[in-house]
Amino acid sequence: MGRMSDKVALVTGGAAGIGKATADILAREGAKVALVDIRDEDGQAVADDIQSRGDTARYWHLDVSDEAEVERVLADVVEAFGRLDVLVNNAGISGTDKPTDELSAEEWREVMDVNVMGVFFCTKHAIPRMRESGGGSIVNLSSIYGIVGAPDLPPYHASKGAVRLMAKTDALLYASEGIRVNSVHPGFVWTPMVEEHLSKQDQDVEEGREALAALHPLGRLGRPEEVAQCILFLASEESSFVTGAELVVDGGYTAR
Repeated sequence: MGRMSDKVALVTGGAAGIGKATADILAREGAKVALVDIRDEDGQAVADDIQSRGDTARYWHLDVSDEAEVERVLADVVEAFGRLDVLVNNAGISGTDKPTDELSAEEWREVMDVNVMGVFFCTKHAIPRMRESGGGSIVNLSSIYGIVGAPDLPPYHASKGAVRLMAKTDALLYASEGIRVNSVHPGFVWTPMVEEHLSKQDQDVEEGREALAALHPLGRLGRPEEVAQCILFLASEESSFVTGAELVVDGGYTAR
């Protein structure tokens, strides 16, 4: 029996990076996986790949910043799979890299709409479904920059700090109902978002990658699969006494 047998899991931002790796490992461990994203071709390809090996996954288009769409898609997922046990709030964007005093309200709001409101909407509409299932696990993807600061990307860092505290608050609100809520805090992981961020800098991407790797005491960037393994732990019954916690997966970055 797999570690997620008889569970239904929804993974936001499941078309690439950590979301893709998470959908893959949850399905391998027996979950029925609903993966959602706005990148339809990539998301469908992930679902097709999972199905081709005999595991269960379906793709839905979802803009997590649209509450009506979140409510509709979660209802569709439950209709398709019968229940909802796990929500992985992974969808996120890095946003505009400017000092705070140079940012527009629109640039700030764009990041908050996806990274914070998206977590809020998905959590809000997942909770009633988890009640129907008798409990569940919510995993919020924060960041090392939900714990420490850095002199760049102010909206992103603020959003990840919010996600961290949202997990703790919801953990306390829903503990009595058997719904656990935790946050995961990756360091730099080689994903399309990190690669895109480096491509916008005034340096060679490979040089930028090496510079980021050097920030971690382990001397390298993380792999999406390494973060997905930690999400699997929090999603499974192996973490049944864990709620309101921060699981840091950062190669030692925040230990200094």
